[in-house]
Amino acid sequence: MLAVETPTSALHADPAAMLPVQPKSVRDTGLTQQMIVELIAKSILVGGKIHLPVLTTRLHLSINVLREALEFMVAEHVAEVAWRGESDIDVQYQLTSAGRLRASAWMDRCPYIGPAPVTLEAYRAVVERQAVQAPQLCADELAAEFADDFLSPAVQRMLGAAMYAGRTVLLHGPSGGGKSVLARRLGSLLQGVIAVPHALVVGQEIVQVYDALLHRAPSPQHLRQLRPAQERRSSDPRWVLCQRPVVALDADLSADMLELQPDSHNGCYRSPPQLKANNGLLIVDDLGRQRMAAADLLNRFSQARELERSQLALVGGFHFSVPCRMQLVFATSLAPEALLDASALRRIGYKIPVGPLDAANYRTLFRQQCVSAGVTFDEAALRYLVDELHAGSGLPLLACYPREIVGRINDFAGFLGEPARLSVETLDQAWTSIFAAGAPAPVYGQAA
Repeated sequence: MLAVETPTSALHADPAAMLPVQPKSVRDTGLTQQMIVELIAKSILVGGKIHLPVLTTRLHLSINVLREALEFMVAEHVAEVAWRGESDIDVQYQLTSAGRLRASAWMDRCPYIGPAPVTLEAYRAVVERQAVQAPQLCADELAAEFADDFLSPAVQRMLGAAMYAGRTVLLHGPSGGGKSVLARRLGSLLQGVIAVPHALVVGQEIVQVYDALLHRAPSPQHLRQLRPAQERRSSDPRWVLCQRPVVALDADLSADMLELQPDSHNGCYRSPPQLKANNGLLIVDDLGRQRMAAADLLNRFSQARELERSQLALVGGFHFSVPCRMQLVFATSLAPEALLDASALRRIGYKIPVGPLDAANYRTLFRQQCVSAGVTFDEAALRYLVDELHAGSGLPLLACYPREIVGRINDFAGFLGEPARLSVETLDQAWTSIFAAGAPAPVYGQAA
C-alpha cells in the first residue's frame, strides 16, 4: 500500500460532515440490544471491573447507548454497579455470578470484543454517498503530481482521462518500465477523505473492514480542515475518517483471497481486499502471474464494478452483497493481446503503454539519481552509458535502471572506502554486476 497526500485544493470544507451522526440510543445504532449486551459482557469478562468511559473507548459506543444497555443488564442481573463516584459517568461495572456464566457462553460462541459494528445498510449508504461526492481530477492536479516524472504528454492525458472518468486502466509494457510505481502514484490523485467503519454486522457475524495499514489517517492538510474536536464528538465513533485507500495485490493473489477469511481466534471475518478498497484504488500488479486466470480475475472485478456490488459468503453459505465503488488499475509486463481475448480487453476502459524513456529523459533521470544518492556526476560517463553500454547491448532505456546502476556504484564505493563517483570504470563495474557482460535485450512479455 502506498501512503498518499491529497492536494490542498481537493479538500472539502468540512470532511467530518460525512461521518454518520452519533447514536443516542440502542435503537439508533441499528444493532440489536442483545448484540450490544454481549459485547459489553464479554469486555467486562476479559477486563474485570470496568469504568464506563473505558467501555465507551473500547466499544466505540456513546455513553447514552452503553448506559441504556447496562441498565437492562443490571435489571436482568447480568451486571451490577461495583463503584460509583460523584459524576454520573464515574461508574464502574462488574458481572454478577450469573452474568459471568452467560458472558463465558457468549465468548465461547464468538470471542469478538472489538469496536461495535455498523449495519450493512448503513455501510452501503455511506459508500454510495462517498462515491458520488468524490472530487474529480483536473489537468493541473495531474501535471503537478507527475511534474518530476518522465511520462509523455499522451500518456499523462490518458491517465488523467481514466482517473477523471473512474474507468478501469491497464498499464502494459516491458518489465522495469515503471508500471508498478506509476500505478501506486495514481493513489496520490485520489482526493478528499472518507469514513470507514471498524466492522460490519451481517446477521450475527462480524466482518472487520478498517485496516490501519491501508486506511491511513488524514494528512495534515485534511486535519486543518476538520471541524473542532468538540463538534466532531457528535459523529458516530464506530466510523474512522481516513484517506482514500490504495490497495495493491501482486502475483501471490489467489481466488480464495477474494473471499471473507474466517478468524476464529478473534471471532470475526477478515474482509477481502476489494472491500477494503471501497472509495479508493485497487491495483492488481503483474497481471497474468496470479494463481487464477487473468480473464477470470478481470471478469470478477469488471462485473462487480459494472453492478456496483460484489457477492460475499459466510461459512454457513449465506450470501450477501457489499458495495463495489473503487478505481481499478491493472499492470502487466505481458502483451495484452496474449493475456486476454478481444472481448475481455473491451471491458478495460484504458489500455496505456508504459515503455522505455527517450534518451533526453533518461539522462535527466540519471542525473537526478546521482544527486539524490550523493554520487559525483560526470557527463562524459553518462554519454558512455547511453551510447555504448545501452546501445551496444540493446537494453532499452527503462526507468528502473538509473536507480539500480547508481545504487551499485554506491555499493562498491562504500565497500572500498572511496568517494562514489560516476566514471567509465564504475559504470562498467555496476553494469556487469547487474546484467553480466553482453546482456541481451529483454523480450517484451518475458518474466523479469
